[in-house]
Amino acid sequence: MERNFFEEDHDLFREVAREFNNREIAPKYADWDRNHMMPRSMWTAAGEQGLLGLAVPEDFGGMGMTDYRFRAVMDEEFARSNHLAVGLALHLHDDMVLPHLLAYGSDELKERWLPPMVSGEKVTSVAWTEPGAGSDLRGVRTKAVREGDDYLISGQKTFIGNGISGDASLVLARTDGSTGRGSAKSFSLFMVEKAEGYSTGKQLDKMGLKASDTAELFFDNVRVPASNLVGEEGNGLRYVTEQLPQGRLAIAVASSAVARAVFDATVTYTKERNAFGERVVDFQNSRFALADIRTEVEVTESYVDQAMLAFNEGKLDAASASQAKLWASERVKSITDRCLQLHGGYGYILEYPVAQAYLASRLLTIFGGTSEIMRETIGRDIAR
Repeated sequence: MERNFFEEDHDLFREVAREFNNREIAPKYADWDRNHMMPRSMWTAAGEQGLLGLAVPEDFGGMGMTDYRFRAVMDEEFARSNHLAVGLALHLHDDMVLPHLLAYGSDELKERWLPPMVSGEKVTSVAWTEPGAGSDLRGVRTKAVREGDDYLISGQKTFIGNGISGDASLVLARTDGSTGRGSAKSFSLFMVEKAEGYSTGKQLDKMGLKASDTAELFFDNVRVPASNLVGEEGNGLRYVTEQLPQGRLAIAVASSAVARAVFDATVTYTKERNAFGERVVDFQNSRFALADIRTEVEVTESYVDQAMLAFNEGKLDAASASQAKLWASERVKSITDRCLQLHGGYGYILEYPVAQAYLASRLLTIFGGTSEIMRETIGRDIAR
């Protein structure tokens, strides 16, 4: 089935993204993978190429490209080359942090943060998850105490992408002094730069996506100017909820892109690989498996494409975004598993892209809210 989704401007942007991928990422990615870290030069190069902060208005150094299809083009190029770690690192910066600044940040915050985030001079992370509070953000215990014109922030965060390489994090902290499970008005959001009292723990050794760093963060009375408060005090949890559709759409788009890339690579492999005197693709079992996978890939693309169009129109709600993420992330998990099986023993060798994709895609049903949380969100919407 032909996919008539992208237009001429997207095709031109694809050429830019592909050239950047081939020049700046492909020759160096193996080293990043070994070092568990992307260099700052990748971020500044992406900024120079116009690949960061696509939706940021021109007044703040961006291009005002609010059509999410441009972001999907980047994911497809990264997935095709098995560089998903780069795509997800950029998603944290572009789809988690930036939307909160754009929607709720003061003019001062925007002027201070948006230009360097677009240029790659400043790299950011999202510091919400804690050892005792993953999907349930009302369990967050990090606290922010007002002291004159500042807040003092103390607490611990974990599973923070860009945590070591980043310059700052968007921190969810409790501002009402409560203990236990907080209320809807207990939390606020802050842009927190690395400073005295802000430290990173050990780099976490993940099963996949090793080219991006993930770490614990510790805050010990970090002094943060009150001007770094994003929006109004007590509205942090509401802001996070309102911006969930974009974050979940980002993961659905990445999942769909990986599913397509892995399927295409598997078709090529089964046509080139021989067994018992025949091409692997000529066995009926292989053809049946590939038929099922192609159908799922194209259904997923169609579903996620519609979610992107709804987002562009401002109509993608939390339940619909959760459905797109649930479907796409669960499909890519299953698809990479079956594609690996079609590779036989070679599929288990990390030199082969399908093995790397298998490990990387396993995160997608967890990251940004687990599949169980997606089902709960959808189920509550049904029960209303």
